[in-house]
Amino acid sequence: MSAETEALNEQIKQSVALLRRHLDWDVALDRLAELNNRVEDPDLWNDSAAAQAMMRERNTLAARMEGVQKLETDVRDAMELAEMAEAEGDQAMVADAIASLKASAADAKRREIESLLSGEADANDAFLEVNAGAGGTEAQDWAEMLLRMYSRWAEQHGYKIQLMEESEGEQAGLKSATLQITGPNAYGWLKTEAGVHRLVRISPFDSAARRQTSFASIWVYPVVDDTIDIEINDADLKVDTFRASGAGGQHVNKTESAIRITHVPSGIIVACQTDRSQHRNRATAMGMLKARLYEAELQKREAAAAITEAGKTDIGWGHQIRSYVLAPYQLVKDLRTGVEKGNPDAVLDGGLDDFMAASLAARVGATRSEASASAQ
Repeated sequence: MSAETEALNEQIKQSVALLRRHLDWDVALDRLAELNNRVEDPDLWNDSAAAQAMMRERNTLAARMEGVQKLETDVRDAMELAEMAEAEGDQAMVADAIASLKASAADAKRREIESLLSGEADANDAFLEVNAGAGGTEAQDWAEMLLRMYSRWAEQHGYKIQLMEESEGEQAGLKSATLQITGPNAYGWLKTEAGVHRLVRISPFDSAARRQTSFASIWVYPVVDDTIDIEINDADLKVDTFRASGAGGQHVNKTESAIRITHVPSGIIVACQTDRSQHRNRATAMGMLKARLYEAELQKREAAAAITEAGKTDIGWGHQIRSYVLAPYQLVKDLRTGVEKGNPDAVLDGGLDDFMAASLAARVGATRSEASASAQ
């Protein structure tokens, strides 16, 4: 067996051992069996909120365990293929086996980092808010680029996306927009992206083709359900209606169905324009406000909040968490972790996993190697 094949196999075996340890495999097996039995209870859906919470737990646990089992199967198959190929001297088949092992190693690395998602709301869906900062039209175009980047990342990971609100720029791009991203651990992954993002490029809006620097901010907060009690005093709210912008037909553009709610004590502002009904938009916006207030409470309770709060400042110089340089050279650099990528096009097309993984590891206070060592 080649040294490369053996090294990949050993790397994946260590990751699988760590994943089983994080899951507490025997306990997880018992818990999944218990949840599967409860699914068969005809009275389960008498309490829909409790049933939904139980189903989320079941589906999340089942997905994690099936992922580990799939890794073990894939690696076993690849090792058998490699052994047979080497015995027959089939180099093409050896290459296929190594490629399969590399794919499994990448999957194991992602799952290993994902196993660190243990925050109170990490498993929840997420709202992701983009706001243009310093730079005028340049910044508004940059905000739209970021919205596309996170949409592409979500699509690549099988998450569902819904545009909750957008405010178009005067000439191009967006002043602001909010996405709801639905899928397992959406908030856990995306929360590390909160902060100011800086773009350096040759301006497409400058006839002199000068280099420009633009800023936009990302804010992420978890979607919450009715089981989480957040008290909101109506007297603390300022509610405005406005006409929805963008696509949506004549009705959307002619009626003030969109809702903007300001929570005066905290200064939090949310908006929704997804529905033609003002009543339903208001209900959705209240849910978004509840999520923002809940997220603010989480930040107070989690020691990791210091990293996020440091990025939650003015949208301009000195506050960025990541720089995207398109000219005079090509580089994306995360200023918190030092992770760099020399292919900005791939990053802007959704290639964010390495940045997220490094930020998550730093946030929980453990690098991948430290986490692996703790499993020994």
